[in-house]
Amino acid sequence: MSDAPDAPDVVDPAEGDDRPPRGGSHLTRNVAIAVGLLLAVFIGLLATRPSASERSQSAKIVGRAVPEVSGTTLTGTQVSLDQFRGKWTVVNFFASWCTPCRLEHPELVKFAAAHAAKGDVQVVAVAFQDDPSAVRAFFDQQGGSWPVIVGDTGRIALDFGVTGVPESYLVSPDGLVVAKFEGVAAAALDSVLARAEGQTGVSTP
Repeated sequence: MSDAPDAPDVVDPAEGDDRPPRGGSHLTRNVAIAVGLLLAVFIGLLATRPSASERSQSAKIVGRAVPEVSGTTLTGTQVSLDQFRGKWTVVNFFASWCTPCRLEHPELVKFAAAHAAKGDVQVVAVAFQDDPSAVRAFFDQQGGSWPVIVGDTGRIALDFGVTGVPESYLVSPDGLVVAKFEGVAAAALDSVLARAEGQTGVSTP
């Protein structure tokens, strides 16, 4: 037996090297896994995204008479949107478990407070697929003193074509839906309100 060290692997350039590069199989596998995960996430997003017809249905309500909005509030009283005819109304669909709803809520509080003295705007909230106790805790923590309709609100959401929360609708004093928002800011609400007043010629004292 020879004690000479093993000869190094040498490849004849003319013959080429048929062996896979070192680490190549691991790299290929990792890339395949990453691509598979990205594809799964993409498919999941497509599956949960509202369809084009659903989004179209939700937008169709703009320019039409507001559907009936009535029900039992957190305080146990009955409320109807008809009570607020003669002033601008924001109908806000939300849920306590919805992170974007929590982000927009301070803006609604700010907007409502800015219009409280004049009394020209009323906010009405509709809890979407939520438990009244969770909704109550949400308002205790986040503030807001407007009516909040809880319980079986599925019909109201269906009439508006709501596909997810948050969604808000600006209703004119004469009961026409003039704008839809998917997440609101006080400044944006005021801007749209001012523009809508100019277009409709309807304002409140």
